[in-house]
Amino acid sequence: MPDEKQPSASTEGIDPKLAALLCYLISIIGGIVFYMISKDKFVRFHALQSILLGVACTLLGVVLGFIPILWFFSWLIWPGFVALSIVMMVKSYQGAQYKLPLIGDFAEKNS
Repeated sequence: MPDEKQPSASTEGIDPKLAALLCYLISIIGGIVFYMISKDKFVRFHALQSILLGVACTLLGVVLGFIPILWFFSWLIWPGFVALSIVMMVKSYQGAQYKLPLIGDFAEKNS
């Protein structure tokens, strides 16, 4: 069940919910930027989770692309990544700190 923590007011001049949305929109690069500049735990959580999601999908796509038997399924990674990113953009803009399986706990501990 997602944790419904509300973001606090931002000191960076941008709404924390918008910053979290941008983390998923710009994926790894956006996540790195917002993780480095933000002090807000809500933004840092979504930034780290977007970084981990982008890296995991990239690695999974590359690995599946090099395994002949599984090569056909590698094309499913990218539409799935886009769909999951859109869902996470909506969730984060609603103010939800929704944790993805596996990477969500790591992001929460290190944000």
